[in-house]
Amino acid sequence: MRMPDDIITPNRARSQGPFRDARPQGKIIDQDGREIPEAALHPQFEAFRFDFDSAKPFGKLSREQRLARLEVIAKLLDVAFIVPGTKIRYGIDGLIGLIPVVGDIITTAISLWLVREARALGAPWHITARMLANVALDGAVGMVPLAGDAFDVMFRANVRNVRMLKRWLDKQPPL
Repeated sequence: MRMPDDIITPNRARSQGPFRDARPQGKIIDQDGREIPEAALHPQFEAFRFDFDSAKPFGKLSREQRLARLEVIAKLLDVAFIVPGTKIRYGIDGLIGLIPVVGDIITTAISLWLVREARALGAPWHITARMLANVALDGAVGMVPLAGDAFDVMFRANVRNVRMLKRWLDKQPPL
């Protein structure tokens, strides 16, 4: 079986088609309203690049929005589900923690991210230290097989940390 020439030699065969001079007419504007320079419109995408500065999903959030995001993540980690027939609540922290060592490392890393976000919101060192102590206790005891998983379900370090941060933020004057 013979391969078509346009696959083997794309520049020669494809440059003769109906779209060979299909260049945009006028200014090209991207989704943010900025003009794309002509040099960036090379037909073979040699100037193709990613602009990571314009894509900041967590960039400009208000204090209330950041706190709401922290609350949602803490609830997802600690109290998202209910054991059927009981009032015992657990989250993905307890589920991921069932994976030996790796699961506890993952959930501890997420909990540390919550502490980092609290620090970014302006939490003082004594609040941050208490939050870190909660995360360390949760991570260390969570490493113990089975007993650590039960502790993860009952201790709820992330909900405690967000509640502590919220109480501190309520005492602060609005920005």
